[in-house]
Amino acid sequence: MSADLKYRRVLLKLSGEALMGAREYGLDPEMVGRIASEIQSVHALGVEICVVIGGGNIFRGVSGSAVGMERASADYMGMLATVINSLAMQNELERCGVTTRVQSAISMQAICEPYIRRRALRHLEKDRVVIFAAGTGNPYFTTDTAAALRASEMGCDALLKATKVDGVYDADPEREPRAKRFERLDYLEVLSRDLRVMDASAISLARENHIPILVFSIFENGGFADVLRGRGRYTIINGQS
Repeated sequence: MSADLKYRRVLLKLSGEALMGAREYGLDPEMVGRIASEIQSVHALGVEICVVIGGGNIFRGVSGSAVGMERASADYMGMLATVINSLAMQNELERCGVTTRVQSAISMQAICEPYIRRRALRHLEKDRVVIFAAGTGNPYFTTDTAAALRASEMGCDALLKATKVDGVYDADPEREPRAKRFERLDYLEVLSRDLRVMDASAISLARENHIPILVFSIFENGGFADVLRGRGRYTIINGQS
């Protein structure tokens, strides 16, 4: 592993919307390819990578329940959307030459492995990228919580939240030009300010397991590798503000 890297094993949390590119919904093959290239370049440095992808580009459980659908059913539909995204990313990563495994919290043995913690750890040790699909397998939990849970189970050194912007702001920087950007935050500060970086259960789980959360822009070329080297622009959330 490259000597200047700060983290040996990381979990990358991608939103489903990141895979849309300029589209209104679904997958943009060019965007999926670009993100896969970012992951491939970090993997080539010797970092062990696991990934959790949301499903909001296809279906979001909360929005389904908002129009009268039963929340549990809507959430299961959202979990299936994450499997579609995970398979798309696996296909693109393997086109880049990166051996990848998808493990689903909902059993779908014809298309991917079931989630088995020890098997996932073995894949990472064998230099494979592991994509965790279907969230936690339970309704009422977001993919943010799934990311914090899997990062804890895998013993990750950091959880990287890939977004559209280069860190955490006190308001939406796309709507509010004077929004303040934070370099560093404490877990409790994120919760008390209700900054909505990730949901409260994900922040709490990361805090309990002492996993720093790094928020950065996935749209910056080379941004993923820069963050792991302590360069570039990002916000770090940990126990010290």
